[in-house]
Amino acid sequence: MRLLVTGGRTGYLGRHVVAAASAHDVVAVGSADCDVRDRAAVERLLDDVAPDAVVHTAYVQSDRDVTATGAAHVAQAAARVGARLVLVSSDVVFGGRPEPYDETARPDPVSAYGEAKVEAERAALGSGADVAVARTSLILGDGESKHERLFRTLALGGDGALFEDERRCPVHVADLAAALVELAGNDVRGVLHLGGADATSRLELGRLVVRRDGLDPDALRGGRRADLPDPGPVDVRLDSSLARRVLTTRLRGAEEFLTP
Repeated sequence: MRLLVTGGRTGYLGRHVVAAASAHDVVAVGSADCDVRDRAAVERLLDDVAPDAVVHTAYVQSDRDVTATGAAHVAQAAARVGARLVLVSSDVVFGGRPEPYDETARPDPVSAYGEAKVEAERAALGSGADVAVARTSLILGDGESKHERLFRTLALGGDGALFEDERRCPVHVADLAAALVELAGNDVRGVLHLGGADATSRLELGRLVVRRDGLDPDALRGGRRADLPDPGPVDVRLDSSLARRVLTTRLRGAEEFLTP
C-alpha cells in the first residue's frame, strides 16, 4: 500500500502513524511540504504521490482554515485520484452528556475547534464512498505528548490544576497509529470511534502519568471544568465497542498502558 500521511513529518500522531506503517510505502508530509489551505497545492501533492490511501492527521486547533478547509481540500483531492481517506477527528465534536457517545450520536460541538472538526468530517464523508472518519480522544503514552509534559511540570511545582470532572477516553498513541494504518488498508467506511478502553478524568490521568514517571501524584491539584466561564465539553466519553469488533488492533485503556 502506498500511504500518504499528512502531518507525518512533525505532527505527534502523524510521526507515529509513519512508524506504524513501516511495512508499507509511506510518504510523510508536513506544512512545509504542502499548505493544506491551498487547494491547488493539495491537488498537486496527491497527483504527484498517487497514494492508495491517505491518513489525514494534520490540524491546528486554533486555525479553522487548516482544520476544516484543509481537510476538505485533502478529501476532495483524495477522491479525485481514487485514494481511500482516513480522517482523524475528535471527541470534541460532542458537547457532553452523562452517557457515552456511539457512532450514531449527532455532533453538537460547543467550541470553535469542535465546530471545525464537524466541518472536516462533513467534507470528508461527502467527498466520496471510500472514507473512514476516526474520532479519538486524548492521545499520549510514549512520554513525549503535550499532556505528559504538562503533568510532569505540574507535579514538579508548576502552577495549574487538572480537571477532576472531565470524562474522556485517553488512547495510547501507538495503539491509535496502528488502528489508523489498519483502517487505511481495510474497507471499513463511515464514522468509527477510537477511544481507549478506560474513561478517566484529566486529574486521574495526570496521576497515572506522574506515578509512572516516579513523581508524586498527590502533588497534582484538581479543579472543575464546569466552573469555567466557557467550560467546553465536560463528559465526552466515546463508546468504541464497534472498533473492538471490526479492527484487530486493541485500544488499551490508560490504567493498562500507564501502569508500570
